[in-house]
Amino acid sequence: MFDHNSVLETEVVDGLAIKPDGIYVDCTAGGGGHAEQIAARLSDRGKLLAFDQDLEALEAAKSRLHPYKDRVRFIHANFRRLEDYLAANSINHVDGILFDLGVSSPQLDRGERGFSYQHNARLDMRMDQNQELDAQELVNNWSYQQLVKVFFHYGEEKFSKQIARKIETARQTSPIETTYELVDLIKEAIPAPARRKGGHPAKRVFQALRIAVNDELGAFSDALHQAARSVAINGRIAVISFHSLEDRACKQAFKKWSTAKPVPKNLPVIPDDHQPPFELVNKKPIVPGEKEQNDNRRSHSAKLRIAEKIDDWDDDFTYEEGWKKS
Repeated sequence: MFDHNSVLETEVVDGLAIKPDGIYVDCTAGGGGHAEQIAARLSDRGKLLAFDQDLEALEAAKSRLHPYKDRVRFIHANFRRLEDYLAANSINHVDGILFDLGVSSPQLDRGERGFSYQHNARLDMRMDQNQELDAQELVNNWSYQQLVKVFFHYGEEKFSKQIARKIETARQTSPIETTYELVDLIKEAIPAPARRKGGHPAKRVFQALRIAVNDELGAFSDALHQAARSVAINGRIAVISFHSLEDRACKQAFKKWSTAKPVPKNLPVIPDDHQPPFELVNKKPIVPGEKEQNDNRRSHSAKLRIAEKIDDWDDDFTYEEGWKKS
């Protein structure tokens, strides 16, 4: 059974300011918690598109949202294909888009999916089971330099070099096939004093591998930019992140999109074509309250950021660069 507790449900729905006849996108339907809250507030004229690349999660969402089936369209795809599917459904603009970037509890808890260092299973970690690249392929075939980069950048693991070298040596004898084999190598590579503090020694490496296998940051960057183009004026984008890299990407994008173009010092007012396309709904991230954190330990690191579109999108504005200088 795909049983997952969505975080910040009330805050998300309030933040999206649901219009009963609006069109909304849940880019990460998961078990359907947020999608159910959105669909319940729509009239029969409203519409929700629910994306998920994990077919098991999407089937669970379909079951949960059965009472609202006439309002919801389920899409088995990575959210980086957002614009493709909006076009396929003849949708030019939507009223709100949600990204919940957390890994669903069943994905972690079901050992056979190979996400968890607490269960022995084949190294997998694919959100989309049709995808070719998995964690076993990455661990056994990526170069030492690539592994160091993945562990350090995505996991902020300070022993990245030692762990990558241990993996490189071990796989020369035989392939590393299971989660426990990898856990043992990580433990051997990390000095004993460091292993005794900071949680499970494999946590950061497993997180890094999951992000790399699923290209989570690349997909999010692509989809967030598509969302900015696709949302209508007065529409909103809401992002729940659980990792500092995801939150940083969202924070920087929202800041750039809500900052006016530079103007010459002698101009008394900001010209219309220099106005930013977005404004921040909440300047500081919304985090779960004490009760939610106590009830759901996986909510502790959640941060919700929301931005509202206030002007037409300017194609000169790019996620990577901000306003281009003329």
